[in-house]
Amino acid sequence: MSELLIKNVRIVADGCNADETYQLLVSDHKIYKIDKNISSDTAEIIDGRGHLLMPGLIDMSCKLCEAGFENTSNIVTVSHSAVEGGFTGLVCSPNTQPCIDTKSVVEYISSKVKTYSPINFYLYGSITKGCEGKEIAEMGEMISRGVIALSDGGTGISDAGILRHVLMYSKMFDIPVVTRCADKQLCKNGCINKGYYSTKLGLNGCPAEAEETMIARDLILAKYANARIHITKVSTGGSVFHLNGARKRGIKVTADTCPQYFTKSERETEHYNTIAKVDPPLRTDDDISHIIEGLRDGTIDVISSGHTPATADTKDMEFENASYGISSLETALMVTFTALVKNNGFTPLDIARKMSENPAKILGLKTKGRIAVGMDADLIIVDDQNPHKVNSQNFVSRAKYSLYDGEELYGKTLVTICGGEILKNAL
Repeated sequence: MSELLIKNVRIVADGCNADETYQLLVSDHKIYKIDKNISSDTAEIIDGRGHLLMPGLIDMSCKLCEAGFENTSNIVTVSHSAVEGGFTGLVCSPNTQPCIDTKSVVEYISSKVKTYSPINFYLYGSITKGCEGKEIAEMGEMISRGVIALSDGGTGISDAGILRHVLMYSKMFDIPVVTRCADKQLCKNGCINKGYYSTKLGLNGCPAEAEETMIARDLILAKYANARIHITKVSTGGSVFHLNGARKRGIKVTADTCPQYFTKSERETEHYNTIAKVDPPLRTDDDISHIIEGLRDGTIDVISSGHTPATADTKDMEFENASYGISSLETALMVTFTALVKNNGFTPLDIARKMSENPAKILGLKTKGRIAVGMDADLIIVDDQNPHKVNSQNFVSRAKYSLYDGEELYGKTLVTICGGEILKNAL
């Protein structure tokens, strides 16, 4: 029975004083004991040096590189990138190659990730065949093979009838339906937020109402179905308003956003900067303020990475033709920690809830997301005192670019432990 003793850490958990140091003993892949002093003659020891000990992060919105799951190197690369950024659990979008829309694909991908990934991989099953939004996929069979939620793959379901049927069906299994809200007719070929900068740069704009009208529709359908719905990649203040009202009316809705939507505005697209081409697009300063308040008051439950690693060469072209994408697994925690804890009064426990505990609750991962005796030993040690400069050329990810290049950020992951196994140790 393997043991690991983590000493001199400030544990980010209910019941622990963030100003005091503790020790934590891992035994047989589980958290066995938490106390001020623990002795063990057989345990491997990590000295946390007064840094924070947080639960491993769980990402509800991550995409592999374009080649998909048939390319083993993608699984390995994204896993190592996740470890570098403190993520011990990834939930991948179903719009991979092959698309996760049948039980056989679920079984195939599950076997691949168990073989090649050292972290926890979870799967969304596609709502429709091929993620095309036309014909409902084999949902029940995929759920029986282990998918933990149903998702539209980031494209949005235009057919309200299909979404209503899926919401009704999902209640049989008590799993959430994850939707990315964007009205295709309103967005058309928009590749930037519709407003001042789209006009200045002469680019087609995607208006805020393209997201907000779809959110309003999906919330209405969830209300009448009395089903669980999760809205992903919330980017506008109007969306926060709709979500807040829905929660007050008792609709079973949860939501996530990504670090770029509470730190970067449409100004980043100045000079046709394709690094800032993301989907949904970066919005306004006012939207950023509303997103932060939505995180503060609980309207937005989760912070996901939004990792969509388009390759650098597909970014290095005219703005209209460049790929949407962002490399964010290795910066998500640092960006969040700096923006919210250092600059907006959030606590490390707030961040642990948004990036670990709440995703685990929403997805039904009962032994994940918290530091407590009996929970899985998915843990990270984080430096909250010293800034670290972002250099995307040092990323493990093959998408070596970042909106945060050169910035000094707090919250770097020094140690990543998954299931009691040390995957990274930079102490």
